[in-house]
Amino acid sequence: MLLYLTEWLAEFYSGFNVFRYLTLRAILGVMTALGIALLVGRPMIQRLRAFKIGQTIRDDGPQSHLSKSGTPTMGGALILVAVGISTLLWADLGNRYVWIVLLTTLAFGAIGLVDDYKKLVMRDPRGLAARWKYFWQTLAGFAAAIALYASAVSPAETALLIPYSKNVAIQLGPWFILLTYFVIVGASNAVNLTDGLDGLAIMPTVLVAGALAIFVYAAGHAQIANYLLIPFLPEVGELVIFCAALVGAGLGFLWFNAYPAQVFMGDVGALALGAALGVVAVAARQELVLFIMGGVFVVETISVMMQVISFKLTGKRIFRMAPLHHHFELKGWPEPRVIVRFWIVTVVLVLVGLASLKIR
Repeated sequence: MLLYLTEWLAEFYSGFNVFRYLTLRAILGVMTALGIALLVGRPMIQRLRAFKIGQTIRDDGPQSHLSKSGTPTMGGALILVAVGISTLLWADLGNRYVWIVLLTTLAFGAIGLVDDYKKLVMRDPRGLAARWKYFWQTLAGFAAAIALYASAVSPAETALLIPYSKNVAIQLGPWFILLTYFVIVGASNAVNLTDGLDGLAIMPTVLVAGALAIFVYAAGHAQIANYLLIPFLPEVGELVIFCAALVGAGLGFLWFNAYPAQVFMGDVGALALGAALGVVAVAARQELVLFIMGGVFVVETISVMMQVISFKLTGKRIFRMAPLHHHFELKGWPEPRVIVRFWIVTVVLVLVGLASLKIR
């Protein structure tokens, strides 16, 4: 929105041409989203507390969590507001990637909002029925996948890149739609499963989003893409603004979500953030790298799957409690230790993922 204004002003003063640079607008996107989150955060928490929209804590989990009962939830809406406004202000609204990513994020956020509303406001412990949640996730996931496939202008936009290899890409054709669906929906639910401790999910999300900003910038810049031997993807570079806004909004939310949390993200934030990472990774053709950088999300999800399968087949549990972060808590790790160590693991995995840009 402001890009168009600065382009008009540049006709009268050439200095406004500086706003054409993605790097400047990315910085402004971070600062705008961060400012909005910090400004809106406290009034939103007070409003949630006034309406008694608080978390219900299971009594079969770690006993240290019982004191968190009643903590305001649905704070993920704060992230969506900050990301949405910042993206609309600084991104090129004529870019198809911007709208696909933004609408996908908001769609998954809406699904989470309904689920949270049913659980926390209507006091229905089941929330949105699982079949309906997956139905709407499937609908939104396939809609994003089809939009990306139908709007692709080059074969590179629908090819599966193999990281750490030179010029190796698998042409997917229509299978691209199915892969994209699994990446978006899988990432959405993986972040949701990880969101169980104060700040545990948001910091890895910020780190991965920052790394994806580097990937989309490189892929959208012809000279850099040629130098790094990655496919040049016209227009995808504009997603730097969205990723930057996600980083800023995430840091702003962490201000209130850091241990001990003043507000929880809720499904409205977790489902949306996971979907956002998934769809950006697909747009950048870095699905496999997302699997690496988001290793914490992946392991958390696998721990749940292993626990369920083991209990159904043998009647025994592999972990003391799933997802994995609860297992470590029940082993005696203090919550802050679990959180920070998972953050450290994510930093390492993000660096490993970024190394794929040069190690080929």
